[in-house]
Formats: sequence, structure tokens, C-alpha cells
Amino acid sequence: MSKNKEYAEKHAAFAMEQMRRYGIPASVILAQGILESSNGQSQLARKENNHFGIKATNTWLADGGKYGLYTDDKPNEKFCSYDNVGESYEHHSRFLKENKRYSECFKLSPDDYKGWTKGLEKAGYATGGSYASNLQKIIEVNGLDKYDRMVMENMQSQGKEFGVHNAQGETQTKDDVKYSFPVNREEFMLVTSPFGMRQDPLDETKQQMHKGIDIQTNHEAVLATEDNGKVIAVNQNANTPGGKSVTVEYQREDNSKIQVSYLHLDAVDVKVGDILEAGQKLGMSGNTGTRTTGEHLHFGVKMITADETTRDMDPAAYLSDIAIKGNINLQALHNGNDLLAKYKEAEKTEGQAIDMSLTPDAWMKKLLSSEDSGIGLGTDPIVELVTTMFTSLMALAIQIDGQQESREKQMQQATEACLKKQVDLSSLVPSMKQCVLNVQDNGKLSLDMDDGKERFTHELSPAETNRLQRTLGDSTLSETEKKQRVTSLVNNIMLSHQVSRNFEQGVNAGLTQSENMQIK
Repeated sequence: MSKNKEYAEKHAAFAMEQMRRYGIPASVILAQGILESSNGQSQLARKENNHFGIKATNTWLADGGKYGLYTDDKPNEKFCSYDNVGESYEHHSRFLKENKRYSECFKLSPDDYKGWTKGLEKAGYATGGSYASNLQKIIEVNGLDKYDRMVMENMQSQGKEFGVHNAQGETQTKDDVKYSFPVNREEFMLVTSPFGMRQDPLDETKQQMHKGIDIQTNHEAVLATEDNGKVIAVNQNANTPGGKSVTVEYQREDNSKIQVSYLHLDAVDVKVGDILEAGQKLGMSGNTGTRTTGEHLHFGVKMITADETTRDMDPAAYLSDIAIKGNINLQALHNGNDLLAKYKEAEKTEGQAIDMSLTPDAWMKKLLSSEDSGIGLGTDPIVELVTTMFTSLMALAIQIDGQQESREKQMQQATEACLKKQVDLSSLVPSMKQCVLNVQDNGKLSLDMDDGKERFTHELSPAETNRLQRTLGDSTLSETEKKQRVTSLVNNIMLSHQVSRNFEQGVNAGLTQSENMQIK
């Protein structure tokens, strides 16, 4: 790695904070630091922590500011001395902001590094020539503009404006988010598999310890959960058990650490050593890895104590803490139950809508109608009608022979049906080997049927859909009568297909016989 890049990686967090606070491109700040301090190796940088060659003014001296004597344009000139590098970066930003000759630069976009470099040169920041072109070369050769993009994306995603209120470590306000859930949701995250023992999804004969939670996703941004997270591991190999992944570490005041991992990603946008903000994009969710059955985000959390003892913790406990600290009124729903509720303190959850009593059909309607679930079909009248029929059929299908399954089993079946957008009606049509109702993305219904001789798909006509709707919506019918009518509808569809199939076979046989006679 080049010395320029080493410097940039080491000081990127300072530059990005200054960009958030003052609107100065992080790339320009880093390029100036590289150039003015010789990658932090100049005598002024090493002894005085002065990375931008800023001279001590009378105001600086009057306020008791420290300084060092160095030869520049003339001997024994006074240059500002700082306790740390961060102070140098902050003073550099204020020097530009408070000096009228740089005022035109602050009219430019925070990611317009070319405009800024030209503006600094025009305003006389450096006495040497070609200052703008030298800065631009450093930025472009080392790809420093990526830090500008990271800040811009994060600020836009959180609806923030550039300004001094974005200082790290300040008290959180409504417009200054310090915590985030790992995916962007309005009401709830759908958790398809919680923390704890479960049936191995790749081998149903085995049990395994699931050391995280699986969150339903749809190729979307995955986000850092806190400020000042450090990326400590990145895996770009899609053919490992967890696929492409990122691990972020958060330091605690008691010297313990929290490590948060994101698995099965489609793409990773950060690298080891990056310092992250809450809500910053880490990559895109996906389905990579050798131990996955479909797209989702595996979100895991480890607690590492000051004596380096490591244990896996329930991510729901971590997220409940995040929700309380960040005033995030979201739920993590698994089969209708909020996994965060048991970890939240009573006074913190008071007044929140934690629904622990959803019925299976109400749960299905919530999943199918909400965009948060990653399943939702929408809310227009046609889709709402299909959703109602779907949930009614599912309610019939999971009450076989009047023996109602346990609520937990029902809720699990309801979740699986919504994830697959299908209901297995085979129990209602025992004469058939298999019969599955599917909800297509366009809101139409189709049946996948297998009579033991042939398998075929039939899209329900408007007349068949209306008939099904009337049957399911008729409150005068008992559950048994509804089942009988659904069975009758499915059998009629199968009979019609068989008649059509036999007719085609007869026609084909006749044609073959006719052809044989002509040959003779």
C-alpha cells in the first residue's frame, strides 16, 4: 500500500467528520494533509501535530494557543501546535470557514472536489503554483473521492444537512441519529429464524445452535447500527458457509466490545479499518454462501469482555438496547411475536404497539400487505381481495379434520406460506397427490396440481376467482361446507383438464392412425 493511501486510511475518520460539520470534501482535506505534512512525516506534523501548515495568528497567540518556531518564507515563523491530530483537522476547517477569502468555496457542493481545489488555489491557500492540479492528482490516483461519496450517501439516507451540529459524541437529537437497525424499516423487521436451537435447514434430521437471527431481505442496503464502528473483518469469498460478510466492532467504556456480523451479502462496500456511522451502508443483502436456502440477512452479535472472554448473545437483546437508546419504535417480529419485547424495560416499552396476540390469518394479512415484511403484495383493492382469499384458504388448510394445530405451529405455517406465496391445499383434496395455490407477483392466483399421472399449472379465471371469493366470504357456511366447496372447485378444474387431455390424446391417436392408413 502506498504512503498516500496509508495516510488516508489512518485519518479518514477525521476528514469525514469535518465534511459532515463544515461541508468541505473529505477528499480535499486528506489530499491537503498528504501534501502539506508529507504523509504526516514532516517535522511540523510529527512535533506539533500540525498537518496543514497553519501559522499562528495574533488571535491564536492571544488566546494562549501553543506554537513552534520553524523556517518557511522567513526564519523563526510561528506555526500552530496541537495536542492531537484531530485538533489540527478541526482548526483547518475553521480556518477555511472563518476566512472570507474562501467563502466562494462554501457555495460549492461538498462532493465537488475539483471546484474546491481550484477555489483554494484561487484564494491563495498555497504560495506555490499548480496547487489545484497537485491536489486533484492525489485524490484521483488514490481514490480519495470515495470518502466523499460515503459521507454524501450517509447524510442523504438520514435526511441530514451539513453543519456543526454533526459533531461526533454530541447529545443525540431527532435530526442527529446515532443508532440504526441493520435494515431500513418503517414498522417491523420480519425475522424468519430467531436465536437458539433449531432444526438444521439443510438437514432436517439434525438440530443446531443458531447463533444469530435471520432477517427477511430483498437485495437491499444493510446498515451499521452505531456510530464509531470499526470494520475488523471482510470476507469477499461467496463460497464459504456465511458467504460474503462484514464484521463491525464497537468499543465500550468498560473496555468490553460488541462485534456485529452481517452474513450472506451480495456485495460489500467497506473494507477493514473503515470507521462507520450509524445508518451507513455496509453492502447489499443477498444469498451467498454454502449454508443458505434463500436470500436473507444473518445478523449475529458477540460480546467480548475486558478479559477477552467471548460469548454469542441474542441479537434481539442487542437490538432492544439500540431501540431504547436511539428511540427506535420498531419491532422484530417472528411468527407474530416481538422478539425485542422481553428485553425492553417496562418503562421503555410503555405505550408501544407490541402485538402478541395476532391470529394466523391476521399475521398473514400483515405480512402480505406490508412492505416491511419483504413479502408484501401491496394494498390496492385487487391485491387486498387476493390476500383475503389467500389467508382464508390457509386458515382452512391448517385445521385438518377439525383438529387445530397449536398456535405456534399455525403461526409458523402461516409465515412459511407467505414467504413462499403459496398454500398447500393437498389436505383438502385427498384424491390428488399434490395441490398448491400460488399467488403470482401480479396478484393472480394459480394452482399447481398433480393427480399422480401428470402435473400441470392452472391460472384461475375471473369466474373461478369470483366463485372462490364468494365461498370463502360466505359467513353462513361452516368451515366444513367451505372445505367441500373448495374441494369441488379444485376437482372440477382437474376434471376439465383431464377431459381436455383425453380429447387431445384421442385427436393425436386419430391423426396417427390416419397417417398410417395413408402410408399403406
